[in-house]
Amino acid sequence: MKLINPAPTVKAPQDRFTGDVYLSPLHTGEAPSQLTAALVHFTPGARTNWHSHPVGQTLHCTEGAGLVVTRDGTVIFMRPGDTVHTPPGEEHWHGATSESMMCHLAVVERLNGESAIWLEPVDDADYQTAQSREHN
Repeated sequence: MKLINPAPTVKAPQDRFTGDVYLSPLHTGEAPSQLTAALVHFTPGARTNWHSHPVGQTLHCTEGAGLVVTRDGTVIFMRPGDTVHTPPGEEHWHGATSESMMCHLAVVERLNGESAIWLEPVDDADYQTAQSREHN
């Protein structure tokens, strides 16, 4: 057993996120483990690009209010304590609502060194459409 000192929080890369998003890395597994975990903090309206994960992803909301949206238009509204799993290869995005910050624990596994396949940004119209579905 060992205590893992926290890595510094960093601003998420703008080529994968819209708005201000901050990553606090928690753990990267040592072989044979392929586990990666991080706390991700989204300011209101901030979100990921469309992306997928080769081995899936589990998100656990720790504070605020957020959205997880799939290509087929499914919208899940996350609140603290909610956990959402996206299966391998499912294209999706996630982020905060326009009225609230949101923080989630993101847990993924790497496959051949890759934990995510990053795609195009979510445009403002698609973001607003998803948010309006959540509020109905």
